[in-house]
Amino acid sequence: MPDLLGIHGTVTSPGRLHQALEVSVNAAAGHDSSVTTGLLHLGDHQISFADGRPPEAYGDDTGKVLEQVTSADMFIIATPIFRASFTGALKNLLDHIPVEGLMGKAVGFIGMGATDHHYLTVDTQLRPVLAWFGAHLLPGQVYLQSGHFTDGKLADPKAISGLEDLGKTVVELHKSVGGGKASGPSPLAAG
Repeated sequence: MPDLLGIHGTVTSPGRLHQALEVSVNAAAGHDSSVTTGLLHLGDHQISFADGRPPEAYGDDTGKVLEQVTSADMFIIATPIFRASFTGALKNLLDHIPVEGLMGKAVGFIGMGATDHHYLTVDTQLRPVLAWFGAHLLPGQVYLQSGHFTDGKLADPKAISGLEDLGKTVVELHKSVGGGKASGPSPLAAG
């Protein structure tokens, strides 16, 4: 299982956002060659609607995906912004994950919307959910929109640099907080 897992938080076909996630994950691996990486595209797996059953009770990919997520030590989560929030597919995945699966782990965010009007969505919608888990969250995010791409390819130098910095910084945050150990008081969710 990878140390750093990039989560492409949508079921739509991999495209521009997936490409951006790859840039960030590859930069993390290039920054520290001891870090193994992987990509999880939610659209490649059948994940059941979270209804409270244990993972082994689902007859699809749910248990396998949860094992992949909970065994990773750090994450870069990429989500398109729909209706001023992150995707339902990503929310469903997060609803399956036990608190211990993300507690104390370093997380960086990539958001993508049609315009810059939704850049705060990651901070107002997704960041509180990961804080509930007690994850260590990088301040800020990389926010992308259509203007950062030319002919479907990521072309904006500032966006590319931001994605690379995000990947490197997730690795450094992981190291600085003790390699996935929770620091400070446990989140209320763990009590």
